[in-house]
Amino acid sequence: MEYSVSNITVMEGLDAVRARPAMYIGSIGPRGLHHLLWEIVDNAIDEAANGFANEITVTLHRDNSVTVTDNGRGIPVGIHEKLGVSGVEVVFTQLHAGGKFGNDAYGYSGGLHGVGASVVNALSRWVTVEVCVDNRLYRQEFESAEGADGKLHSGKPRMPLTELGRTRGRQGTVVQFLPDDRVFETIQMSFDTVQKRLRELAYLNRGVRMVIEDKRGSEMKRAEYRFAGGISDFVKYLNKENNSIYDPPVHLSGSYGDILVEFAMQHNDGYADNLFSYVNNIPTADGGTHETGFRTALTRVMNEYCRRAGVLKDKDPQLAGEDFREGLTCVLSLKMRNVQFEGQTKGKLGNTEAKPAVEAVVTQALTPYWEDLRNTDTANRIAEKAVKAARVREQTRKAKETARAKNKLESAPLVGKLSSCTGRDTSVNELFIVEGDSAGGSAKQGRDRRFQAILPLRGKPLNVEKKRLEQVLQNEEFRSVITALGAGIGEDFDLRSLRYNKVVILSDADQDGAHIRAILLTFFYRYMRPLISEGHVYIGMAPLYKVTYPSSAPLYCYDDKALQTALKGGKKNYSLQRFKGLGEMSADQLWETTMDPAQRRLTRVTIEDAAEVEHLVSVLMGDKVQSRKEYIFEYADFNRHDTLFERIKKV
Repeated sequence: MEYSVSNITVMEGLDAVRARPAMYIGSIGPRGLHHLLWEIVDNAIDEAANGFANEITVTLHRDNSVTVTDNGRGIPVGIHEKLGVSGVEVVFTQLHAGGKFGNDAYGYSGGLHGVGASVVNALSRWVTVEVCVDNRLYRQEFESAEGADGKLHSGKPRMPLTELGRTRGRQGTVVQFLPDDRVFETIQMSFDTVQKRLRELAYLNRGVRMVIEDKRGSEMKRAEYRFAGGISDFVKYLNKENNSIYDPPVHLSGSYGDILVEFAMQHNDGYADNLFSYVNNIPTADGGTHETGFRTALTRVMNEYCRRAGVLKDKDPQLAGEDFREGLTCVLSLKMRNVQFEGQTKGKLGNTEAKPAVEAVVTQALTPYWEDLRNTDTANRIAEKAVKAARVREQTRKAKETARAKNKLESAPLVGKLSSCTGRDTSVNELFIVEGDSAGGSAKQGRDRRFQAILPLRGKPLNVEKKRLEQVLQNEEFRSVITALGAGIGEDFDLRSLRYNKVVILSDADQDGAHIRAILLTFFYRYMRPLISEGHVYIGMAPLYKVTYPSSAPLYCYDDKALQTALKGGKKNYSLQRFKGLGEMSADQLWETTMDPAQRRLTRVTIEDAAEVEHLVSVLMGDKVQSRKEYIFEYADFNRHDTLFERIKKV
């Protein structure tokens, strides 16, 4: 095949975005769809973060279009001196154009790449922008449609910016857009997803009112958030299902150069360490230099306090950072200029100057805070918990060494239990964790042993929420999982040693099966979190029904809706089988419906909103029964596979 310069295609303007949307928004699924909205909301929140707006409203319309309204300064409407078109048109049609590259218009901004509004325009059927500036209302419309040349052109103006008349007391920007169904798998925004993000932004921007209105149903749904306590209220929300050891949270702030640092923290009687960080209101789920700075400073300041208070004697070694972070819930928020995120989706902060800035602010704020006698009790509670954690850590270390010496957590405990695969290519190998010996037997017979391994569970594993590591290591079922995966646990977990690329949870589609999935996912989330965050954990989707008509292949239905579809048409003489559990399926049926890569349905478990996942885990797996009951009554439907803890993948 010939390859010459004539084969090189140059994509101009927004057409390049349309050709490769995942490069700009991550995916064309629900996550990418909502990313469109976040780009516009981020622009509005930047106005609020810089003190120019105090109210933002998101409206979901019946036609699946979305409107974002703010009362900020409004997009500039003047004519751009180089491009000869209005500022509105520049912002919505030019990649890498905006008011956030310099520091004149915005001190701090989350939208730093200058592609947000233009990408939304490129991936929408139409966009309408209204701007109120200087008591005048302006409007411009854009659309993605076929041109005279028969080609689809993205985000072209229908008309120049037009002044519609005068206004009184109104200012800001209104952006309405309809995501393009020719691009996205679905264009229906999730009320829950939008609601959670707006609530999070309200926590991060003290005093700003965030409103969501959903006009798609028979009755409008509405939620409104405004938090006077800011991130301190956020920490209280995250800890609501736990037993805090002091109240209120520690809430401090300061500046280092032009970097503003704010943090709120509160310890509970649990063992999980949760640090949720944000830079210019953008969640940095993958961490970065700012988180490193916080952990370093907290460890240093707390060790110094323990020395002064006599909790640690001169001969005692320093306590480890993990000791002070046991049971910690913390929200860390930075405002800074010239932010360097990794990629357009902004998952990790790379600025090296953030680490010393956070270290300095936390040290300078927290040291005198502990010296204040009013806060001594709080400091002592943290110190006491850390000392206990250190003792347990040392005991756990010795227990792990003993366990390694006895059996090295290798294959010995799994004889007769794990059916390993013959292939040694970890990039394709799969481990199925199967509920029950009966289903495990079918899975072993039906699998492709070249790359599929089977680990049956004999009974329910331990609920690891509120359990220490040494208690987890004593549980036989989890010891088997740890051994099978071969990547360690907790601080020692190393993805590079993982023996399987896919870890598939396969359980019955009933209450017990849902509980087992929840327990396993909680275990992975608490002690092997990279396994989830790097996309190695899946839920196997087994069918609920088998419909057989004479002289035709059987139909497998995964929910009641699919069953109704299969029974339409008035056909008779069919047989219907309801699978009560995986153990009722033959090896061939299990392979055909659930294990065959060419036909099966797997749902990857992901974490998109770490703070909401943490809250959800605490509700479902914690010790507060009433909260769990309320959640189950609202969401549970055990005829569906996406209930309860599997909602993690939607967060």
